[in-house]
Amino acid sequence: MRIDPSRCTGCRLCVQYCPARAIFIEDKKATIDESKCFECALCRRVGVCKVEAFVPAEELPWPRSIRSILSDPLTTFRETGVSGRGTEEMKTNDVTQRYGLGEYGLAVDVGRPNVGTSFREIERICVALAKVGVKFEEKNPVTFLMTDASKGTIRDDVKGEVVASAVIESKVPEGKLLEALDALKQVAREVDTVFSVGVISRCREDGTIPALELLSEGGWQVSTRGKTNVGLGRA
Repeated sequence: MRIDPSRCTGCRLCVQYCPARAIFIEDKKATIDESKCFECALCRRVGVCKVEAFVPAEELPWPRSIRSILSDPLTTFRETGVSGRGTEEMKTNDVTQRYGLGEYGLAVDVGRPNVGTSFREIERICVALAKVGVKFEEKNPVTFLMTDASKGTIRDDVKGEVVASAVIESKVPEGKLLEALDALKQVAREVDTVFSVGVISRCREDGTIPALELLSEGGWQVSTRGKTNVGLGRA
């Protein structure tokens, strides 16, 4: 994304909308710091610029295009056909059977608007999980960018790219869930970003959630407000 200086009036209205804090005023004109820009196109999409000074690139080159793919919800990752940062996760599990009994899914949501993250930080988290032995979701864009999914390493050409956020999706056997969470707790002290963790668990026939018992035993405080798949995909 760039700003046409011949159109910009320097009104400053766009500055507050940038989730990367990449827009600044210089010589009474708005300018974008391209090193910080997520290429999310929010500045243009909100329609705050009355003179339409925002000019999107016709086609972003690789690897910069990965910024748009993960930060702009209107784009699709061509290699996996996924729109947005991740997959459907558990939302279609009644059809996909992605998560079975005796195993748990992990969705690590890395970065947030006004914070963001780089793939260098994402790799640190992936490596920590790989050491535990998680299985990364193949259809997730982050997994596609790995050079070795067994080690969680990310290809060198994207490590310097920044995005608003990304989701690391994986699943782990029941016996390794707490170990994986402990690994995330440790790496949280080492990364220069923020992340939240979602645990995905199939319910028992009586409706109880086995992951809650395991997490409680491990001393984890859990918010049970989340997403629930009620099986309508089989209707």
